[in-house]
Amino acid sequence: MLPFKLSHVTAGFIAVLVGYTSSVAIIFQAIDRLGATDAQANSWMLVLGLGMGLSTLVLSLGNRMPVLTAWSTPGAALIALSSGLTLPQATGAFILCALLLIATGLSGWFDKLTRLIPDSLANAMLAGILFSFGMKIFDALDTDRTLVLLMGAAYLALRRLAPRYAIAGVFFAGLAYVAATGGFDGASLPLALARPEFVMPEISLPALIGLGLPMFLVTMSSQNMPGVVTLRADGYAPDIGRAITVTGLFSLVLAPFGGYAFNLAAITAAICTGPDADDNPRTRYKAALFAGSFYVVIGLMGATVIGLFLILPGALVLTIA
Repeated sequence: MLPFKLSHVTAGFIAVLVGYTSSVAIIFQAIDRLGATDAQANSWMLVLGLGMGLSTLVLSLGNRMPVLTAWSTPGAALIALSSGLTLPQATGAFILCALLLIATGLSGWFDKLTRLIPDSLANAMLAGILFSFGMKIFDALDTDRTLVLLMGAAYLALRRLAPRYAIAGVFFAGLAYVAATGGFDGASLPLALARPEFVMPEISLPALIGLGLPMFLVTMSSQNMPGVVTLRADGYAPDIGRAITVTGLFSLVLAPFGGYAFNLAAITAAICTGPDADDNPRTRYKAALFAGSFYVVIGLMGATVIGLFLILPGALVLTIA
């Protein structure tokens, strides 16, 4: 008997697919705003994949729970909206953010704060996050109605006939339709491994105050808090202080190479913490292990895999999510 299930693989893959395709464009905007070279841009994608993958593996194995991490999407948005900062100055701000994350994790105050939130309020917060995300399927309907309806029909049929493999079946049904209709015609992928590019941090007070501190605040409020809520909603209670400390340490080590900030995942975590990943809550962490492994592979492949994600139709990604 295999130590894992197909649902572990599919849940992990879908989590990574959604994680990259939903916000990788913001990462590219952030990289462009700081004037990074192509080599530096590839370094960002390398260490972001490695950081998410390795931290997910460390936390999921250590807790035997599906604890997924992610890059800070609002943090990337702040970078993309910044002006007048050089890459070395921004790197100094990334290090400040990482140090604040570590200090927060070690202090334990955030863990105590989250325990004060009633379960009903936590579930309501999660519902708000997932509802707004799920409603995007109607945007997909406007983009490619046939594809969305086909995937919807496949989902309904598979939920009745083979519920554990419904999501995988829907994904492959969508891919088959896109391929049959010529959606991948003319697409090309660069074949190359990414390399890390070190950037010497520069201490700039405007960058620290204008980027480093706000990045820490939005990462805690918009990413780590929903991440904790997601875990709690499915019955998981890891040591949150330790988890934030781990993400802060990865942020600190990888900041000079483009790993600007890591945090607990929410949307992608929900894919691996629910019953679709595994009927047994005790073994759902294996789905997170596959997600972490996929993140590592994507990071190493750099531009090749990112190019693959970018050629997938937006309607397909929104529907599978």
